[in-house]
Amino acid sequence: MSEEQKYDLLIKNIQVVKPNSDEVEISDIAIKDGVFKEIKPNINSEEAKNIYDGNNKLAFPGLVDAHMHTGIYNPLNEDAIIESRAAAMGGVTSSLNYMRTGGYYLNKGGPYKDFLPEVLELSKNNFFVDYAYHVAPMDRSHIDEIPNIIEEFGITSFKIFMFYGGHGLHGASSSQHEFLMIDENEKYDIAHFEFVMRGIQKAIDMYPDKKNDISLSLHCETAEIMAAYTKLVQEDNKLEGLHAYSASRPPHSEGLAIFIASYLANETQLPNVNLLHLSSKKAVDAAMQMQTVFPHINFRKEVTIGHLILDVDASTGNLAKVNPPIRPREDVEFLWDSVLNGDIDWIVSDHACCKHEDKVDSNNADNIWLAKSGFGGTEYLLSALVSEGSKRGLSLNKMAALTSLNPARRYGLPSKGDIKIGLDADLVLVDPNETWTIKAEESESGQGYTPFEGQELNAKVTTTFLRGHRIYDEGQVLGEPKGNYLKRPY
Repeated sequence: MSEEQKYDLLIKNIQVVKPNSDEVEISDIAIKDGVFKEIKPNINSEEAKNIYDGNNKLAFPGLVDAHMHTGIYNPLNEDAIIESRAAAMGGVTSSLNYMRTGGYYLNKGGPYKDFLPEVLELSKNNFFVDYAYHVAPMDRSHIDEIPNIIEEFGITSFKIFMFYGGHGLHGASSSQHEFLMIDENEKYDIAHFEFVMRGIQKAIDMYPDKKNDISLSLHCETAEIMAAYTKLVQEDNKLEGLHAYSASRPPHSEGLAIFIASYLANETQLPNVNLLHLSSKKAVDAAMQMQTVFPHINFRKEVTIGHLILDVDASTGNLAKVNPPIRPREDVEFLWDSVLNGDIDWIVSDHACCKHEDKVDSNNADNIWLAKSGFGGTEYLLSALVSEGSKRGLSLNKMAALTSLNPARRYGLPSKGDIKIGLDADLVLVDPNETWTIKAEESESGQGYTPFEGQELNAKVTTTFLRGHRIYDEGQVLGEPKGNYLKRPY
């Protein structure tokens, strides 16, 4: 390469969507050594080794899909390859995955000092996008490991599944200890949640330089309410499918759990709390109330693209079973209002590939209680948000903040989430004028179906760049998996 060719790649003729801007800028982007080097109009093509014509498409920062579950239903090393291809297809360049000991995932208990090296080894060279992990402390010994998890493994985000107190992944659990693979003397209950919070706060004190990067995320549903209402719905036997499942895990179960979690965060002086996949008006209202009651807590609020697109009348029925449940249309519209009002901090996929043969019972596919929870969707995250959000007046710049900047900054990824000189050259191009229909057969995911089947969208991801390398273009995932592990702060 001659001295004049000072860039590895020049992307021309694009509309740059920056999260901290109020406008979309016509510009070129030059990349060198995997980072953004120049962002301005009319960069000289002779200065670049390679040229890519963006054909006036929208250019978003690569997505930081902050809520995924790679390896939950399938072997981690296999799931990483296939589902990160789906992520690349959707414009995702950083995949943040929830991980825990117990049933599913690796189906192992024990300390994280033994568990996490295996996770990282199974992940190595298998992701097409960059990746990181969140970890859930499931017993008292895991709480003691929190400082080591931060220091050795670079994992700064932790999780509590509040409903596991009396439920498994798909419904009532007959044996909590067996499902969670914890000792008979352990309890996964409100007291444990408090002690997890105290452990995280202690770690924040130990690592003051990481205090803004260390946080706790919570799946907020109340096990006791869910157990009682599941019994009522099943005995009444008047509701079916997604209607029944939503009623069995009612919105006030979410609201109550948010109240409990917030009070405990205040009690333990935990400053950084993430309320995951809020699915209902009552959940968002509870989150906003707690933000007012405890203004010193830095609450962040998350919704999923599934809860923004689907409702209980979805034609794909039980294939859309997820926790918390898909809700009635009035809750969906309230979530959109919350996004537009700025009350939601980021939007994710909650991608959890569950193959059709595992998703519904082979002999009774219409039985919602026998169906497994969770589904994929990372490949549709940005296309669906641009399509539906644009109709509702959500700005493109706000979409970039919701899918990239906000989660990147919260989760210790300052080199991700924005289109800015010096940051990782993660970029996704979107055609804002392409109308298409979602078909599972066209997805890179190994799931084989999608609850979004038949949804018509008016925008489509066409190209994804990871650190300046084109990993998805013209309907094809390119090259070999070259995703890096994001040891945080990264």
